[in-house]
Amino acid sequence: MRREVIQFTLKTGVPRSEFEDLYIIEIIEAVYSTLKKDTPYTASRYRLRAHALITEFELEAAAKTVPFPETRRTLCELRRAGKQIAVVTRNCSEAVARVFHDIDDYCDIVLARDQVAHLKPDPRHVREALTTLGQVESRAAMVGDARMDMALGRELGMYCVGVLTGSSNAEQLKRAGADLLIAQISELLDHV
Repeated sequence: MRREVIQFTLKTGVPRSEFEDLYIIEIIEAVYSTLKKDTPYTASRYRLRAHALITEFELEAAAKTVPFPETRRTLCELRRAGKQIAVVTRNCSEAVARVFHDIDDYCDIVLARDQVAHLKPDPRHVREALTTLGQVESRAAMVGDARMDMALGRELGMYCVGVLTGSSNAEQLKRAGADLLIAQISELLDHV
């Protein structure tokens, strides 16, 4: 997906050096800001088409994806243990619903990309979820499979649990700030 967005973005004439180290959404916003200075209409068209490209990719992937086997049971057990659960994701809400159609039955709040003004790694994404739940960072845990999750959790002073089901390995998650590493989500129950 990132490769496709970059290929599409390069057609705008904005040099790769202005966005190469950014996450996908941040690429779009940086290029939009650059284009908007001289060509507001082109900037708006670029932004709309780039976001449509991401959404299309997410929905196609979501159609072939299911939650990990122990996810629902783990979430039920966490709630039985009195834990509140928030999902903070850079994916769009439609893709989340395709993958996990009954997610609202298992979580207290889900904040997808299209439901927030500020997207992680911006800490306001997580803070919005915590505020809604009436929680503070120091009493919350960030559970995720990406370095971004661990770095953000560390920045907010949260306990960070790295799950080894994503593209980041144990060393990468640890370096990014993981306090605990687990192989799969169900292992979280051993640490509650």
